[in-house]
Amino acid sequence: MTEPKPAQLQPMPDDWHRALAVVAHPDDLEYGCSAAIAAWTDAGREVAYVLASRGEAGIDTLEPAECGPLREREQRASAARVGVSVVEFLDHRDGIIEYGTALRRDIAAAIRRHRPELVITLNHRDTWGGVAWNTPDHVAVGRATLDAAGDAGNRWIFPELGEQGLRPWNGVRWVAVAGSSTPTHAVDAGPGLERAVHSLLEHRTYIEALTDEDPETYARGFLTGNAAATGERFGGKPAVAFEVFGR
Repeated sequence: MTEPKPAQLQPMPDDWHRALAVVAHPDDLEYGCSAAIAAWTDAGREVAYVLASRGEAGIDTLEPAECGPLREREQRASAARVGVSVVEFLDHRDGIIEYGTALRRDIAAAIRRHRPELVITLNHRDTWGGVAWNTPDHVAVGRATLDAAGDAGNRWIFPELGEQGLRPWNGVRWVAVAGSSTPTHAVDAGPGLERAVHSLLEHRTYIEALTDEDPETYARGFLTGNAAATGERFGGKPAVAFEVFGR
């Protein structure tokens, strides 16, 4: 029996102006959705990044005190490649980020500061497509971001944020999860794909520690391969997929 083809992905909503991307580590966005971010900034939309950690535990050959600042510099350069100038770090400890009220409060505060209509995060489920185990940091930050999108609009949750001048923001309309095994929407990756490759390449120190392959060959192969696979469900165009939760 022939298995039915997966449903086609829908275009992402485009009636928004500000987005906030919240992930655990430097490079998380570059492995998934920077081509979409390049397209959005090209269209005049504002995108800011918030990272829970500085990725200081990510390179075995570098002490965290040296690794953290290096990866922060690489992340800022990477963001600039796709038109993002605002990059913030919450300083939770890489590798042992804990889901809980402290993380939810920090992300809710960021949402109140930036007041986005669209929030972006990374796969919050236990596995990547049921074949590879996800990291605790990704699970914690993804789950906390989904929760914080609601927390940010409730004045009685984290009332101390209001005392700090961060007014409630109930304007988040969607949370889009990159790297989901059950995506619902997609963005045409074609216009931003070349910049996405160079954005990932800004994490050169990390990539060189990760693989013996030539960094550009590695980055280009990874991103173009994923975009082409997603495009099979998006009219044949290379694409970036998201699972979109409405609010």
